[in-house]
Amino acid sequence: MAAGGDEAVHRGPGRHLARLLLRRNNAYTSYCVKKWPGKFAGCGLLTGYRLYPPSDKENPSRLERLVKEDGLIGLRLSPIYDRGVVWLNDPVSYSLWKKAEDLRCVFHIFLAPHQVRQVADMAGRFPGVNVVIDHMAMIDIGAPDSEGFGPLLDLARLPNVYIRTSLHNPSKTREMPYRDVWLFLRRLYDRYGARRMVWANFFEYAIIKDLIPFFSGEDKDWIMGRTARGIYRLGSP
Repeated sequence: MAAGGDEAVHRGPGRHLARLLLRRNNAYTSYCVKKWPGKFAGCGLLTGYRLYPPSDKENPSRLERLVKEDGLIGLRLSPIYDRGVVWLNDPVSYSLWKKAEDLRCVFHIFLAPHQVRQVADMAGRFPGVNVVIDHMAMIDIGAPDSEGFGPLLDLARLPNVYIRTSLHNPSKTREMPYRDVWLFLRRLYDRYGARRMVWANFFEYAIIKDLIPFFSGEDKDWIMGRTARGIYRLGSP
C-alpha cells in the first residue's frame, strides 16, 4: 500500500500466501524497512488465523521485539478468517493491545461487517493504538446499514480509527471505476474527512486522483499521502 510517491507501507501477506510461505515470518517486511529506512513502514503478522493464538501470553513480548528489533510499526489482524469466533475484543487480547498502545503501534484490521463493533470496543478501550480498517470492512452495499455500514460510520467518533478507500471489494459490478461504491465512499468521507482516509491499491490510484468528483485537491493530498505519512511516521504529514 503506497503512502505517497516516495514512501510505502508493507503489510503482512494475505491468508493464502501466509499459509503457504511465511506464516509468522516477518523477515521480508523487516528487511524492506531496514534496507530503505524512511521509505518503508512495516506491519507484520502475529496472532489470529493460523498464527499464534490470541490467548498466547507471549504475544505482547513478541510484538515488542517486532517493533524494537525488527523495525515494524504494528500488525495486521485478520478476524475475517475466524468469522465464527470472537477473539479480537476478547479480554485475552487486552495485553497485546496495551503493549501496542505503549509502543504507539498501528493495527491494520481486515474484518467482516458483523465484526465492526469489536473494533469499536478495542479502539475505544485503547485510544493510543491507531487502527486502519482494511477494505472498507468488506461491507455489503446491498444490505441495510445496520448490517455493517452503519457501525462503520459510527467508528468515526473514535479519532484513532482510519479508513482505507478500497472500492473493488464492496463493488457489486466489479467494473472499474466501481461507481456503485462512490455513494458509500462519499458517506465515509463526510463522516471521517480526508485526513482519516488512506487510498488502498495501486489500480485505484487514477480513480481517486482523477475521477472521484467530491474530493478537493487538498483532500487528495491527504488521502494519497499525507494521512499515511502521519499514521506510519514516514515524515511530516
